[in-house]
Amino acid sequence: MQLGDARTGKLADNIAGFGRALRRAGVRMDSARIALATEAALAVGLERKDDVSAAMEAVMVSREQDRLVFRELFDTYFRNPEIAQKLLSQLLPSAEGKAEPSKRRPRVREALSPQKTYGHQAQPKQEDQKVEFDAAMTASDIQRLRHADFNALSGTEYRLVERLARDVRLPLPTYASRRTQPGQRGEKPHWPRAMRRAVRHGGELIELPRRARREQALPLMVLVDVSGSMERYTRLLLAFLHAATRHHRRRDVFAFGTRLTDLTPAFRLADTDAMLEHANDAIADFAGGTQLGESLQALRQHHARRLVGRRTLVLIVSDGLDTGEPQALTEELLWLRRRCGRLLWLNPLLRFDGYAPIARGAAALHAHAHGMLAVHNLSKLEDLAASIATVLRR
Repeated sequence: MQLGDARTGKLADNIAGFGRALRRAGVRMDSARIALATEAALAVGLERKDDVSAAMEAVMVSREQDRLVFRELFDTYFRNPEIAQKLLSQLLPSAEGKAEPSKRRPRVREALSPQKTYGHQAQPKQEDQKVEFDAAMTASDIQRLRHADFNALSGTEYRLVERLARDVRLPLPTYASRRTQPGQRGEKPHWPRAMRRAVRHGGELIELPRRARREQALPLMVLVDVSGSMERYTRLLLAFLHAATRHHRRRDVFAFGTRLTDLTPAFRLADTDAMLEHANDAIADFAGGTQLGESLQALRQHHARRLVGRRTLVLIVSDGLDTGEPQALTEELLWLRRRCGRLLWLNPLLRFDGYAPIARGAAALHAHAHGMLAVHNLSKLEDLAASIATVLRR
């Protein structure tokens, strides 16, 4: 491989430029990691490209979802010195590159794209710029992003959509609880208030206040798939659910992959970014396999009391690509369905025309869920509340 001559400083420049490209692709990067990458490359030697790639990946990548992006960008970036120099100048290597840009990951494609200049444009004030996005984003671009699949977004688009998803609301249906409150059309008289008002009028009972049953949102339990196939959906949907359900009093959130992780303490944090950081530290099996049956078994054994009566609305966010035993999953789904009010499956694979749940895990979910809803773009998230209400009325 040709990384440049370390004695003339080209190695450090190339790695610094590679670090900037990684940052454009959405990988967490700072000067300390770039310096460590340079030391790691010198430590293993520049004879073998695989050794240098593994050494730099070990110090530059801290999230499992960034590994494939790192490897693809590394292969493209260090193909030859001419492409590397053009990348340092933020130019797209279209003719020299062997890989077709259309086949690259969106985050890698954005990192290799040229930086556009827009002339002298008025910049918005910092306090008015709630969401940072590319100056090229117009109203039509944002409208396009509303219908764009989360898995096809570039790094910049993904960050923008994540911010926009936090403004989407999820008003859940309500029910009349046993507790009462003063109301105009209640079934029972409010005698304490009636007596107090009678005192003001010389003991005459002019009107009879009522007590009405208090309306409460349905208790909510969310199970989010954090396996590798759900990598591009998990973070965005967690941000959406945290912001959309922040005012729900009864809200329990779990992540499942090869094990069950309780994210309810993280969801109690008011700031969504702090919640995501806390959840990232708590989830030990991110981007691994899917064992929904074993996770539901852990839910039944350790968290069954979280299911409040038979009113709880359970949302399972998954693509249904389960690797466990289908019989065990079926038994746990039957138990969960008996204990909750409604069991809804939020499936991002519904973005494909003609999709059919023929995988073993997907077939079990489809057989026992009360409904299957799509959650693969902003438009579907905006329609989620209405879709849930439609299923509950059945």
